[in-house]
Formats: sequence, C-alpha cells, structure tokens
Amino acid sequence: MVNITMKYYHCENLKGGISMNFEFTEEQKMLRETVRNFVDKEIMPYIAEWDRKGHFERSLIPKLAELGLMGVCIPEKYGGAGMDYNSLAIVCEELERGDTAFRTAVSVHTGLNSLAILQWGTEEQKQKYLVPQAKGEKIGAFGLTEPGAGSDVAAIQATAVKEGDYYILNGQKTWISLCDIADNFLVFAYTDKSKKHHGISAFIVEREWEGFSSKAIKGKLGIRAGNTGEIFFDNVKVPKENLLGEEGEGFKIAMSALDNGRFTVAAGAVGLIMACLEASVKYCHERETFGKPIGKHQLVQQMIANMEAGLQMSRLLVYRAGELKNAGKRNTRETSLAKWQACDFANKAADDAVQIHGAYGYSDEYPVERYLRNSKAPVIYEGTREIHTIMQAEYVLGYRKDKPLNKMLPAWEKN
Repeated sequence: MVNITMKYYHCENLKGGISMNFEFTEEQKMLRETVRNFVDKEIMPYIAEWDRKGHFERSLIPKLAELGLMGVCIPEKYGGAGMDYNSLAIVCEELERGDTAFRTAVSVHTGLNSLAILQWGTEEQKQKYLVPQAKGEKIGAFGLTEPGAGSDVAAIQATAVKEGDYYILNGQKTWISLCDIADNFLVFAYTDKSKKHHGISAFIVEREWEGFSSKAIKGKLGIRAGNTGEIFFDNVKVPKENLLGEEGEGFKIAMSALDNGRFTVAAGAVGLIMACLEASVKYCHERETFGKPIGKHQLVQQMIANMEAGLQMSRLLVYRAGELKNAGKRNTRETSLAKWQACDFANKAADDAVQIHGAYGYSDEYPVERYLRNSKAPVIYEGTREIHTIMQAEYVLGYRKDKPLNKMLPAWEKN
C-alpha cells in the first residue's frame, strides 16, 4: 500500500502573494478515509464486471450524496458540505482510484455545472438549481462539445433565438457525461452568431422539457462504466430566467467552468497514478522471475520510481491550483499546467503498470488494463494535451495574459 499522506510543503506565489500549506487538516484526512472506504466497499468488488458490461451503476449517486460528496466545496447555505477546493481534489483522487467513471460523475456535476451556477448564477437560480444539486437530489451535466466543435469552441452550431419570454434552443451536443442520468444541463449556444465567440450564451436546461432527448455512445475505448453520449434540442423552449449570466457571456462562463472541471480531472489523474502504483507494487512483491521478485530488477524499479515522481509532482501542481481557488484568485494557467502534466503522467503510469504485469497486464484479470484504457480520455477532453501545451508556451512567451473575470468563485472561508 502506498503511503498517501501528504507531507508538509510551503511555497510562495510571488506574483499572487499566495502562501501554500499542503498539510492535510484532520477534516481532510477523515474525508480521504471516508471516500477510500466507500471505494473499497462499493466500487472495487464490482467495477470489473460493470466495465465489461458497459454499465453505469446509478445507485452509487445517492450513496455519494449521502456522504455529502456531490457538493463537497459548495457553501453550506446552498446545500453543500462547505469544504475547500482541495477537499474536492481529495474526493476526485480517491474516486478515480476506484474508477474514472465515478470521478467523472463528480467532476461534471460539481466542477462543470454546480460551481458555474455558484459563480455566475442569480440568487433565484442558485436556490432552484444549485441547492438540490449540492444535496445530490438533482444531477447536473455540461453541454459544450459538438460533433464539429471541440477545442474550437467558436465553431459550435447550437442556436438560441429569443422569442418573448423564451429562447428557442436547437442543436446537439456530443461526448456528454451523464447524458442519460443528469436532470439539468448547462448548455452553450449562439444568441448572436455575427459576434463569433462573443455571441455565445449559457443556459440551464432541464431534461423534462419538450424537445430534449439523449442517446448513449457505445463502443468506447475506456470509461466503459460511465454514461457518455449525445443530447439533442428540437425547438426546446428555455425560459429567459434560465439564461446564466448575460447574453454573450457564454464563452467566459465556459472557460471559467473549464478551470474548475480541469482541476477535478487533474486531481483524478493523481488518483489514477496512485492506483497504478498500488497495483504495481503489489504485483512486484508477488511475481518472481530469474529467482527473485520482479521488484528487484532495475528496469522495473525505474518504472516504479517514475510513477512515484509523477504522483508527487502532479499532486503538488493540483494543490497549488486548489490554493489559488481557495483564495478566490484566477488560476487558468496553473490549472492548465496541472491538468496537462497530471494526465500525461497518469497515461504513462498506466502504460508502465501494464508493462510491469507483463502478459497478465493484457488481461482484465488485473485492473491495470482498465487503467490504461481509462487514462487516454483525460488526455483528450477538457483541453487536449496539445491545447494545454500551446497555452503554457503562450503564457511563457507573453502572448497570453489572463484578465480578471468580472465574477470569480468565492474565496473559501472556514465555517
């Protein structure tokens, strides 16, 4: 078993003046233990079969809600647990250790949807949508990607035309996590295409409205135990009060939501590295070749060492971004770096874990083949590896500079 207790680190962000203490509080240690026990009991014994069948176990969502994990960093006044953003990272680490599908559910529900409503929503929208979502009574999802629009957000084709007290929404979205599960969707569509990305607006859309439909995607390489698919809008009447933010703010809202979603993806990647390392260490002590445990072979040790390095570096990047979120500061650059590096480290760790297991790593008798399949999607979604590479280069070269958003996530405060 890998020791997952984080040691004390202290560093100073000179530009932002952010002092970072990464020592876990007693509350966070209890949270980690709670989620780990949940994963060991509710996910680990069944996940191989769910993955084989492509089955998403819906019954786990209410159980996650009972533990307060569907609104872990949402303020208590809006139905959440009132914990900080690094507590959300802990939850994502431990859930992904079980399987990426369940981390994804929390990422989409909390990171992409609920936190966007917290940041941009009116008080009426928060009471109607955020409160039940934070309690886990309703599930939220996110609709940005389209068949012809992924990294190029301005290429979306969905439209929302204002007619009286409603917007008439038409179009489709693809690769939508929780497409068949979610009750509410944060959807992006053009209200004025002539303004390009400045003409995109965001809407809260309910599943039960006439003209809404969804369809799951089958045959995925990985995250087979997750629900992923397409959603369609055929003249869906969206009340004007369900416009999130102002008309034309959709692009800014999407980018701020991705800062939160990418944070949870990065934290999940830390959990996947942890899972790969745990499985590999266990196998190293069980398997012998040439008269000694395979862990005694230097090239195997090299792979183990690389996993440990990736785990520690990724965790530091994630918690650095989390501390900026806790302080209510813009963190696009830091979150991008954490997402890029942690996902790459996870992909490499999973590849090495299969190699360590040899032929057995190619069989679902061991979990590492699932880790490898699951590790590929996060390198693509919420900003591909290539997008984040360009972003980081442009920051260093001075071509990209973040302007303060007019609405930021509230800084975390102890209750």
